[in-house]
Parts: sequence; C-alpha cells; structure tokens
Amino acid sequence: MINQANTLFVFIASVLVFFMTPGLAFFYGGMVSKKNAVNTMISVFMITGVAIVLFIAFGYNLAFGKNVGGIFGFSKSFFLNGFDLKSLYSKDSGITILTYLMFQMMFSIITPALFVGAIVGRMKFKFLLAFVVIWSTLIYYPMVHMVWTLGGILAKIGMLDFAGGTVVHINAGITALLLSIFVGPRLGFDPDREVKHYNLPWVLMGTSILWIGWYGFNVGSTLTVSDVATQAFLTTTVATGTSFVVWMFLDMFLREKTNMIGLCTGALCGLVGITPAAGYVTVAGACAIGLICTLASYTFIHVIKPKLRVDDPLDAFGCHGVSGIVGSILTGAFATKIVNPQIENGLFYGGGLHLISAQVLGTLFTIVFVGVMTCAIVLPLKKFIPIRVSREEELMGLDLAEHGEQADYGIKFEEK
Repeated sequence: MINQANTLFVFIASVLVFFMTPGLAFFYGGMVSKKNAVNTMISVFMITGVAIVLFIAFGYNLAFGKNVGGIFGFSKSFFLNGFDLKSLYSKDSGITILTYLMFQMMFSIITPALFVGAIVGRMKFKFLLAFVVIWSTLIYYPMVHMVWTLGGILAKIGMLDFAGGTVVHINAGITALLLSIFVGPRLGFDPDREVKHYNLPWVLMGTSILWIGWYGFNVGSTLTVSDVATQAFLTTTVATGTSFVVWMFLDMFLREKTNMIGLCTGALCGLVGITPAAGYVTVAGACAIGLICTLASYTFIHVIKPKLRVDDPLDAFGCHGVSGIVGSILTGAFATKIVNPQIENGLFYGGGLHLISAQVLGTLFTIVFVGVMTCAIVLPLKKFIPIRVSREEELMGLDLAEHGEQADYGIKFEEK
C-alpha cells in the first residue's frame, strides 16, 4: 500500500533540495568578483539540466541497480526502461521507486555544484561541463551505491551517513581541493588580500535558501513522517545556529570584525557537519558537532589555507570538505539509540569503538577513492580540453570571455 502522507512528505523534500541549487548560484555568484558573477552562476545552474538527464539515462542504474562488488549498480536498461516505477521502494515508508528516484535525483544535482566554488574565475566552461559528466558517472553514483544500498561496501562495515556527509560533502570537498590545485591560482593571487565581492545581499539570500533547502536534505532523508524526522529537523537547526554563533564570536574576538561572508560560512559549516548525523544524535550532540566543525573549518580557512597557498576562493573544501570529514567522524561518537533505535550507540553512549572505527574507515576510504578517481579524470581530460582560460580571458573576466554577458550592464539615459 502506498503511504500518501510519506509520499507527499518526500515530494516536498525533493522540491526543497532542488531549491538549494539556485540558492547556491546566488551564494557563489554574490561572493565572486563582478566580472565573473554570470559565469559562476551559469556553472552552478547548468548542472540542473545535465544531472537530470544523466540520472534518468543511467545514473539511477549505477547507483541503485543490481549490486556489482559493493561498488556500483548495474542494469541493462537505459532511461529507466525495465524499471517498475510504481512498485514500492520500501514497505516501511510506503513510497514508490518513482518517488525515491525523484528525491535522489535532486541530490545528484546539488553535489557537483558545490565544487564550482573552488575554480571560479579561471576554469574553461567546456572542461567543467565534461568533468561534471564523467565525475558523476565514475565517482558520485558509485559513492551513492557504496553508502546507501544494502550491498554497498561502506554500508556493510556499518558506517552511518544519514543524508550525505560522505556521499555529498566530503566527495565534493575533496574534488574541490584537487580541482583548485590542478587549475592553479588566479592571476596575482595573494591569500592575504581582501576580495571584492559582487553582491553581499545575494550571499545572504543564497545562504537562507540553502538553509531552508537543507531541511529537505536532512529531514527528507527519513522518507517518513516520524519522530526521527522531527529530530532531524531540530538537530539541523541547532547545529547550524551553534556554528553561526561560534563563527560570529571567533571573528569578533580574533579578527575584530564580524562580516557577512563569515556569518554565512559559519552557518554552512553547521549544516554540513550535521548532515551525516542529523537523524542519529541528540540536541547536545548537535551542539557539539556544530561547535567542533566550526572550529575545524575556521582554523583551516584562516590559519592553514594561507600557508598552503591553495586558491579555493569560496572555501568549498574549507567548508564542505573539512566540516564534512569532522561531522562524519563525530557521528560515530554522538550517535545514540535514544534517537534512532535502528542503529548502534556511538562512543559517548557506551557503544565502544566499533561505530567510530567504521566512521573513520569510511571517511578515509571516501577521501582516497574520490582523490584517486578525480586525478584519474582530470589528467587525461585536460589533454583533450584546456582546463584553464587564457591570461587575456581571465583578465577580461569569464562573463564576457566565456558567455558574452555581464551581470550589470547599467542603464544609460540620453539627454533630449
């Protein structure tokens, strides 16, 4: 029997997750320089169409098809031929395969969009387009299978990932770090120089949209209207609020100024950190995760990154990579049967070392797998498609060089 309440719940969650991608376009578009705003927003938003076609053509098969070695799925059908979309995906939730497919499709859109923040202002649009297609096929869909299917190798070791700590954030974060290294720093790059942002109100609007959409991300991952869903809503809110406040005070006392970019980055660190743990931890656990993830990301962004001289302009790795890694590991410490009886207790709730060991192992595996596969894609691909724009194009700005458009043409009035 189809559960209509749960079906409607997942529909709404799917819309919220989709809403995150245009929100990310505004967030990233507002943070870059004026001459690269259009390129940045197009680079994010074009993934909506590309990811939808890929997921329907063969992505769902690779992610949720018949298990092959615990690494990916397989089905001979393309464009969902042969799938009974009206059959139940889960008897417990009462939703169909079609409903679950739509929800997972939205995850496949937002995930590659996250690493765009690391390469803004200097990567060829054609290279990015080709990379997204290959990356989704060889990295994203296998990660989904390994973590979120019963036959997946990471699921079998007992690793927990409620809504995408490994599949989404560590995955996109490691990719962002490597892409920023491969494409190289911007011309005249100076880690200590202040960056002029195109539109700070866009940054706030984008952050707000992402925060709202994240409820679809985390709460929707329960697939049911349940106590766990309510808990996921609460822990998502608490962890984000904690991170927001912690980042604000760190800026206030260590840098003497609280700014918009810092506040929004702090909020995102909380959202990222709680993602793998949202349906497994108490409010106290959510506070702890928000606090620790913010301290880790803040330290990396303001202390470690300048010394490494890695040019990740919008801190895609510093936010998603670092907080994703920390949040994934901390899930093994704060997870508890009190919140979700279907899991084992974490380290701080008497569960011993098993769960946290699984979290560490799964996190390390994700880092290595994504790192190796990203290099395996970039190295041959850049021999066929230039990875970086020319010096002249970079100085001109990618809005005009790559798209022939500008974010703000201005209005000129002729005197009569």
